[in-house]
Amino acid sequence: MPDDARQHQQEAHYRFMTQTPIPRLVTRLAVPTIVSMLVSSIYNMADTFFVSQISTAAAGAVGVVFSLMAMIQAIGFTLGMGAGNLVARHLGAREEARATQAAASAFWASIALGALLGGAGLAFCEELMRFLGATETILPYAVAYGDYILYAAPVMCASFVMNNILRGEGKPALAMVGIATGGVLNIGLDPLFIFTFGFGTAGAAMATALSQLISFLLMLGMFLTGKSNVRLSLSAIARTPRVYGQIVRIGLPSFCRQGLASYATMQLNVAAAVYGDAAVAAMSIVARVFNFMFSVLLGLGQGFQPVCGFNYGAARFGRVRSAMLFTSALGCVSMLAVGAAGFAFAPQVMALFRAEDALVISIGALAFRAQCCAMPLFAVSTVTNMALQCTGQSLAATLLALCRQGLCFLPLVWFLPGLVGLAGVQLAQPLADLLTFFVSLPFCIRFIAHLRRREAEAAPAPI
Repeated sequence: MPDDARQHQQEAHYRFMTQTPIPRLVTRLAVPTIVSMLVSSIYNMADTFFVSQISTAAAGAVGVVFSLMAMIQAIGFTLGMGAGNLVARHLGAREEARATQAAASAFWASIALGALLGGAGLAFCEELMRFLGATETILPYAVAYGDYILYAAPVMCASFVMNNILRGEGKPALAMVGIATGGVLNIGLDPLFIFTFGFGTAGAAMATALSQLISFLLMLGMFLTGKSNVRLSLSAIARTPRVYGQIVRIGLPSFCRQGLASYATMQLNVAAAVYGDAAVAAMSIVARVFNFMFSVLLGLGQGFQPVCGFNYGAARFGRVRSAMLFTSALGCVSMLAVGAAGFAFAPQVMALFRAEDALVISIGALAFRAQCCAMPLFAVSTVTNMALQCTGQSLAATLLALCRQGLCFLPLVWFLPGLVGLAGVQLAQPLADLLTFFVSLPFCIRFIAHLRRREAEAAPAPI
């Protein structure tokens, strides 16, 4: 794209991000992100659904490998969220060269780290699956599934980075094309590879790996054809540690969230394994369905983030405050509606996956209903965490990111089962979500007060 055309595109985008009314802007950016998140969650559930038709042990393997995928996401989201938020703030401050440097550095670092994780995992796959909570009956399925996920690790990491960069610059529709296409392809390939070709559990992983590759190529094409405001060329990567330090520092809350998600899932599998494969399978299904429901809020929050980062960089603090309040309110209403539906139909939802296993349905329905009761509280903690992260307040954002599946969840999943048995496994996450809400509330109030002060300081003095 010629430089004058690129400059005109950047100027038009700047006006769009800083002048469009907040409800319309957040909604417009959130809708494609919500679609992307829903499609991603659907193909994650498709894996669970189709693999569950093989056996209860195979269904448990999906939950075990979910921890591995959370590790891959931890790398991708750390670099992607760090770079995406830097891109948003630099573009808001009209610093295009610095935005390109952050994007290119994160992209190439993600490929290198993904390759490192994939290589190490393949060398010790069986040991890794045992560490992640696989029982002896689940282990063969988990290894078959995990192998192909590890092969795809570099592509998956880089896709998360590109997705977050596109969203960070306020172009979620471009990211949606890549994510949604890969997700739909995954759903179609799952039954083909698992049943028609007879690959079993490995077939689900093959479908995921191939779909991730397609998503990667589509999103890479967005950057190569000039549809993005930044470039991913090797010549643009940072040669000093400072930029990488910034990316990691801003992305650290995402690393804590995703890394702890992996460790928390592993600990949940270990706690559930005491009660048999049915408990592991039930909690695995609950996690996948819950992630589908939570993706509505997550997509809404990720539509809010570029608005927050861009306008914070442009010193439009009143718009940041308005966006935060609007997103929190809409998120609460959305989660209340979704949670109510999930509570009402919990047994039926579980039966979709393992209709022939009454024990899986019974265990999962209680856990799912408890999780639904906590859902309306997510909006405040999630939006507050995202706002702190994308405005560079990494210490506070990291502390909140440590709460849900770390500081609050881990003690509960370690000690509750010893006190109340299986109910401790089922209730650990909902109780952790309740505690996280109460921890987040003071941070939310303090940040809104901070925005009011900055808005008053930026206002012109009265004549």
